Amino acid sequence: MKNEVAFWFRRDLRLEDNKGLYYALQEASPLRCFFVFDKNILDLLEDKSDARVTFIHQQLTAINSQLASYSSNLEVFFGEPEEAWKYWFEKFPIRTLVFNEDFEPYALQRDKNIESLAIKSGIAIKKHLDHLLFHPSEITKDDGKPYTVFTPYSKKWKKRWAEINSRDQPTLIYPSEIYTHYALEENKEIISLESMGFIASSLSFPSAVVPQSIIKNYQTQRDYPGLNGTSKLGIHFRFGTISTRDKTRKASSLSETFLNELIWREFYMQILYHFPRVIHESFKPKYDSIEWRNNPSEFEAWCQGQTGYPLVDAGMRELNTTGFMHNRVRMLTASFLTKHLLIDWRWGEAYFAQKLLDFELASNNGGWQWAAGSGTDAAPYFRIFNPDIQLKKFDKDLHYVKKYVPEYGSKDYPSPIVDHTFARERCLLTYQKALKE
Repeated sequence: MKNEVAFWFRRDLRLEDNKGLYYALQEASPLRCFFVFDKNILDLLEDKSDARVTFIHQQLTAINSQLASYSSNLEVFFGEPEEAWKYWFEKFPIRTLVFNEDFEPYALQRDKNIESLAIKSGIAIKKHLDHLLFHPSEITKDDGKPYTVFTPYSKKWKKRWAEINSRDQPTLIYPSEIYTHYALEENKEIISLESMGFIASSLSFPSAVVPQSIIKNYQTQRDYPGLNGTSKLGIHFRFGTISTRDKTRKASSLSETFLNELIWREFYMQILYHFPRVIHESFKPKYDSIEWRNNPSEFEAWCQGQTGYPLVDAGMRELNTTGFMHNRVRMLTASFLTKHLLIDWRWGEAYFAQKLLDFELASNNGGWQWAAGSGTDAAPYFRIFNPDIQLKKFDKDLHYVKKYVPEYGSKDYPSPIVDHTFARERCLLTYQKALKE
């Protein structure tokens, strides 16, 4: 007889304030927890010491230890999701599969396939919203169409959020007795990184605990990469090791600027949901007519932080050595690649996707298209950051530059790869030609 409930962890790697898990535990049936190391995703990774795989493995190990205290364990499978669930549906007496929704195109198709498989096996599916506050189709214009400009979207988002917060919400803090609903099973170690062909990364990961002072001072300090003025919570939002609901509640009372960053994340997610073509195409189609130079040696110089522009180089070296890059510098490096070097934004987007610990498809795509001018609500094409002015404004004492470009100011530091004035004029002419045709 099928009497168990299955909860599938994906981008929600925590037991606390996890909406899908909470309601799965309410089913009053034995609950068993699962995770799939998806080969469809992992096979795309070039670096076998990819730090994000290590991070996920660490979080799963911690979850498994928590489950051990309730005499249960986490079932982990390395392979394709359909292969995993075919195996599990046959092995365990599962009557209901519960998971939190994911809205990236690959995830939507994956979940559709698993739902079909579950129905054939006589298993019910229950889905919940967890890593976003609102479903991508929930915050729309009055005519039901999606917003493509951030400001009106954010205003309606905040209005809806205020309405929700004003009402009593069901608590997601679990009473101790609910933990007895876990299926009893002898705890065992999860699959090792090595058995999947990976090795542990030596990178360190940002803490999930951030001092309130950083959030309170976010508006005044966030643009200065030499300061400890940002939360670095991106990786935790990406993999759901923290609760978006909890952080949004706190941000609402501490910093509207930080709250806006969380709303940008949801804005870009709904853009990807409604316009999945942006993965490969410019949101504004005319921008795909730009004649990119795509010089491989210049791209390599940008990747390695050898452009001769210190703030650009510091950002790229920070990315390469830590898996993180300050947000102000992300804008500058992206603008420099697309507008100074006239290299296709897709090249830069792919490099960031490979390196960023907090890589999230929607935000990465949205940020790159914003910088290139091709995206929704983007910077106008004629807005071209001057790297020297950016340095004087945001790192005038060179705290950030000296940390990552210690040879700056010496004969060992390269000359600028291109003259700013020349690059600006070349960019304007190239963009104008494409947009007028």
